[in-house]
Amino acid sequence: MLATEQTIISTRYWHTLDDGRVQCDMCPRACKLKDGQRGLCFVRACEKGEIVLTSYGRSSGFCVDPIEKKPLNHFLPGTPVLSFGTAGCNLACKFCQNWDISKSRDQDTLADAASPEALADAAVRLGCKSIAFTYNDPVVFHEYAIDVAKACHQRGVKSVAVTAGYVCEEPRREFYQYMDAANIDLKAFTEKFYKYITGGHLQPVLDTLIYLKHETSVWFEITTLLIPGENDSDDEIDAMTQWISDNLGADVPLHFSAFHPDWKMLKHSNTPPATLSKARDIARNNGLNFVYTGNVHDIKGGSTYCSHCGELLIARDWYVLKQWRLDATGSCRQCGWQCPGVFEAEPGVWGAQRLPVRLAV
Repeated sequence: MLATEQTIISTRYWHTLDDGRVQCDMCPRACKLKDGQRGLCFVRACEKGEIVLTSYGRSSGFCVDPIEKKPLNHFLPGTPVLSFGTAGCNLACKFCQNWDISKSRDQDTLADAASPEALADAAVRLGCKSIAFTYNDPVVFHEYAIDVAKACHQRGVKSVAVTAGYVCEEPRREFYQYMDAANIDLKAFTEKFYKYITGGHLQPVLDTLIYLKHETSVWFEITTLLIPGENDSDDEIDAMTQWISDNLGADVPLHFSAFHPDWKMLKHSNTPPATLSKARDIARNNGLNFVYTGNVHDIKGGSTYCSHCGELLIARDWYVLKQWRLDATGSCRQCGWQCPGVFEAEPGVWGAQRLPVRLAV
């Protein structure tokens, strides 16, 4: 891939249509563009008969977060992760809680510049075990994310994708070759919700989940934001969690997060904590071993328990680890059962710190 400008690069996933337009093949949206037009994501555009990425090497900001904030509870617990995003998104979620970044149409959003090597060096310098592509969906800055992941791997830093999983088969296969972990945002379990609330479709996301489980070694967890009156019915949660159990297995961690009014859904109410607790109960009754609640203070719902003997393995108070009952192999100290995930001999001690950083250009 050749750079045409500092931030504009050629891409691979597109083809020319009979009418002269160019179709982007990165995600199921399949934007069909004339020269000079941008896709819905805003950052992928048609220039001189090809699809280019216009935001390579540019970021909307950098921050060191606890890995649990992604959220990932079974991937290097307690460690810091260097988080960054760009601009744009390939979905149009009416409830987007990062809408100022994901829906930005202003290049000034991309105020920070960083080469893949600079990001990898920064992660090492800041003591981060991993780097996360987050804030907006890495599907839209696919090429940049892969190059960053490659640079990070050369320095012993792992890569994490925080994504809605709305991507086509071929780019998905390439992307996850370079990811060590992912959190997939399963926004609901009905086509109606995806069509009218996100502007997308459900099946491609389910395809991504099945692909991750059965064709990769990527550690992944799932998050569902429960929105009152939209995707929080007992029947929908039951159907979703039964599907997860049947198709992905009992050990895939699932996070139910509380909604707060934002962007185009300001008239909806906050999610009651009781809704999250009930969803957790339904999921556990359907056989899921690791079900968490998020965006609320719930020590029980945020902690990890041994699915074999019930021992409290990792107690969490928000993002602070209060108890650690795993041995050096990641097994329960009481019964010896291996906890699924990616663990080091000792937990990290980053806690709840959030450290905004600026990278030198």
